[in-house]
Amino acid sequence: MSRVWEVPVHDSTRVRDARIAAREACGQAGLAPTRTAAAELVATELATNLLKHAGGGLMVVNLVVPPTGGPGTSVQLYSLDHGPGIADVGAALRDGWSTAAGSLGAGLGSCLRSADSFHLYSRPGRGTVATARIDPAPGRHEAPAPPVPAGGIAVALAQAEQCGDAWSWARSGSLLTLLLADGLGHGAKAAHASGAAVAELHRAAHLPPVDLLRRLHTVLRPTRGAAVTVAQVDEERAELSFAGVGNVGARVRTGDSWTSLVSHPGIVGAYFPAHVPVRRVPWHRDSLLVVHSDGLPSRWKPPEDPRLLAHDPSVVAAAILRDAGSPARPVRDDTSVAVLAPDRRTSAHDSRH
Repeated sequence: MSRVWEVPVHDSTRVRDARIAAREACGQAGLAPTRTAAAELVATELATNLLKHAGGGLMVVNLVVPPTGGPGTSVQLYSLDHGPGIADVGAALRDGWSTAAGSLGAGLGSCLRSADSFHLYSRPGRGTVATARIDPAPGRHEAPAPPVPAGGIAVALAQAEQCGDAWSWARSGSLLTLLLADGLGHGAKAAHASGAAVAELHRAAHLPPVDLLRRLHTVLRPTRGAAVTVAQVDEERAELSFAGVGNVGARVRTGDSWTSLVSHPGIVGAYFPAHVPVRRVPWHRDSLLVVHSDGLPSRWKPPEDPRLLAHDPSVVAAAILRDAGSPARPVRDDTSVAVLAPDRRTSAHDSRH
């Protein structure tokens, strides 16, 4: 799932580009025409809102694992801006509400109705992050979408089509495993390496982190290799196990403090260390794990806003990516952020109705 779409939205012509990106993503995911139409509508509304209310921003489209973790591919749309923000998110999601003259005020409400999962986080003066997921089969409108334990976002260097980073998650019994891979270099060959790591995760999610990394070392030998981190939650033991090889970063939050988790030097598929240490920490309801490639600026700061931390993992990941950079400091590498969290949805607008 290393194909990415990134559309800076700073004039009306880019609204069409955002819609086309959503259509192309649905085509690659093999979604039905009705699902594609829903994605195009959401992309159009989000991009239009960026222009009307935020003075521009960024649309990103990724391919992700469906909420059940089963077969198929979902399309995830992200809208990121540093605009004035939304003072009353609940009101903004109701039809008829708008701060723009001449607007019907149905944009965000239509996103909420059309997407299988829609999440919105905003702070006045700090901007807005919105994420919407379109699944292979439409969710039941009378029931909330199932919570997704992991979320993330990936963007490519110089808005390239292929991203050398990839992330995914998988379940096996009581084990929930999150993987992030950063293929060496950029472009198609890097994407091939990280994509191979993700594919193997879904065949071997039952393995503990170090065993999975050793298996990936064999699988990635024909590729240029990758930095890979594996985080696995044993839900029965309430414990997180973490192991990584290569330059991939991670921080875990428990209570009010963040702790860095360090990967071991090496390259999966090329130079595998003789010993890979495993870090084990308790996994509680207030825990949160952030893993990221080295494309994220080293100066990034973990979020502290309790409202953001309680949001869907896709929103947390997108907000971290947004806040770590700026238009004046474009990314200098493929960049990915993935977040693992317990189910802590807090409000109606934080999930699909």
